[in-house]
Amino acid sequence: MKKSLIYTLVVSVLFTTISCSKYLDQIPDNILTAEEIWKSKSRTENFLANIYAALPNEHQQRFVNTTNSGPWIAASDEAKYTWDFNYANNMNSSVWANTNGQVAHYWREYYRAIRNATYFMQNAQKTDPAEIDAAIITRYIAEARALRAYYYFQLIRIYGPVIILGDQLLDFEADLSTLKLPRNSFDECVNFIVSEFDKAYTDLPVKPTDARESGRMTKGIVKAYKAETLLLAASPLFNGNTQYASLKNADGKQLISQSNDANKWKIAADAHREFINEFVPTVYDLFVQPNANAFMQAYLSTRNAVTQDWNPEWIFARSMSPNNMEYDRTPKHVGFIGATQGGGANGVTQTMVDAYFTANGRSITDPNSGYISTGFSSFQAPFDVQARSTFNQWVGREPRFYVGVTYNRSYWLFQQGSSTQVITIMEYNGNSGRVQSLSDVTPTGYIVRKNTVGNGNNRGALLLRLANIYLNYAEALNESEPGNADILKYVNLIRKRAGIPEYGSAELEAPTGQAAVREAIRKERRIELAFESVRYFDTRRWKIAEQTNSGEFYGMNLQASGDAFYTRTLLEVRKFLPRDYLWPIPNNEVLKNELLVQNTGW
Repeated sequence: MKKSLIYTLVVSVLFTTISCSKYLDQIPDNILTAEEIWKSKSRTENFLANIYAALPNEHQQRFVNTTNSGPWIAASDEAKYTWDFNYANNMNSSVWANTNGQVAHYWREYYRAIRNATYFMQNAQKTDPAEIDAAIITRYIAEARALRAYYYFQLIRIYGPVIILGDQLLDFEADLSTLKLPRNSFDECVNFIVSEFDKAYTDLPVKPTDARESGRMTKGIVKAYKAETLLLAASPLFNGNTQYASLKNADGKQLISQSNDANKWKIAADAHREFINEFVPTVYDLFVQPNANAFMQAYLSTRNAVTQDWNPEWIFARSMSPNNMEYDRTPKHVGFIGATQGGGANGVTQTMVDAYFTANGRSITDPNSGYISTGFSSFQAPFDVQARSTFNQWVGREPRFYVGVTYNRSYWLFQQGSSTQVITIMEYNGNSGRVQSLSDVTPTGYIVRKNTVGNGNNRGALLLRLANIYLNYAEALNESEPGNADILKYVNLIRKRAGIPEYGSAELEAPTGQAAVREAIRKERRIELAFESVRYFDTRRWKIAEQTNSGEFYGMNLQASGDAFYTRTLLEVRKFLPRDYLWPIPNNEVLKNELLVQNTGW
């Protein structure tokens, strides 16, 4: 009988370090024993570096699973990939399966990292004290504990309730029946993760001790992810979701609570308030790029908040990350050379284009927004050097629109290798149109512009920033204490930095009532955190993905040039089933372990 995958991962690095790391050195006879790892400062630190190596690199989403990247951006209503090999296209048609390798990847890789973290925590103190000071080892163990909790957080937001191993290193000599474990309830998973972040907090620094250590675990990071975990637990997907009434272990244990607990929102709000009170503005603050022109300041601030590595807004990121996103978001630009030419295959949906506010901070459906859907005007975008004839849908939008979207006949950001202006033309006969390529081409008539810097090699891959925390706090507070002044205060901090009127100002009335405020917060999240792998998880935890990620999706007319290109055209019809809120447990895991129940609908 085969052992479960978790069991295999748990024992795979014991004594031989088979899966441990490309980082670990080998002694001359090519065999490294467990005892020998801890005799060397470099080997101990390399073991810890290997645990960090499992952090997701969302700059690699073209190839799902590469360095634990996800399909999150194109599997939400924000975007689409031209390339069929991107797994998001399977998900958007609901033709993915529990037997797919992509489904098994995160389960396998995060449990491997969890096991390695536990092993490190239990053995790092064996390191020769002549090699590393005991206080540093204590910090390293706290980092491993925080990473272990973070990987569990990743697992529960992808798969829902999982198996919590705690400090257990399963005995590979034990009877097979003792190695088969059931899933813990979602609340048990959350309680474990939160308690581990709390324990790690004690022995972590407030800031990295050296700039070269940016990206290592700190007190702020664990406090922030504690709050993120509690927000997830309070959200409708996991808080009283009766659609999961049948999701039980073999012994009848309910895995997702069937009764809504409103107090979970208060707990989440309190955790976010704790973070803000402790770390803002002394450690973290909203990034602002000063500029004499208010619109340009807003544009540069919201653009550079994401592109400028380790600015004060960044809470957590994966250091020195390989990047194929630059190519995916750089248009084809046939006729130009160097980094000016890319694939342009990561397209923005018309749905997302329409979600951005106008310059007066209103939705385009608001009669007072000033939005015009047809015709052309002379308009100079904040990234441009001159005014150009621009489709009116894209004229007079808020600064974050110009940060996020490359639209037809717009000026390209970076002109490497070119002595002339590079204008992106996505019409059929254009330099980035379908006459040039059927693969390296926009799938929607727009291309994601956000987080492109011209040369993306070895940048930090942003995972969490302060804007997330502010909007999380506003959301949790609105659900637990509607009417609290902090709700609009923190939403307005985001809007002020974005250069649009604040709610309750002379230019813009404040939303009234819990439902209207909830909608305002969700709209703000959608825009502020666009293309940052947040929207996918938001629509799932709010239980609205059946509305947001199904049905007809539109873009421009990719088969036409001239004015005909600007015709809103049906691109695809997406399908989202109730089962798609959670990823399935990998099928081979369920077959190996009869105590491991499958998610509902799979």
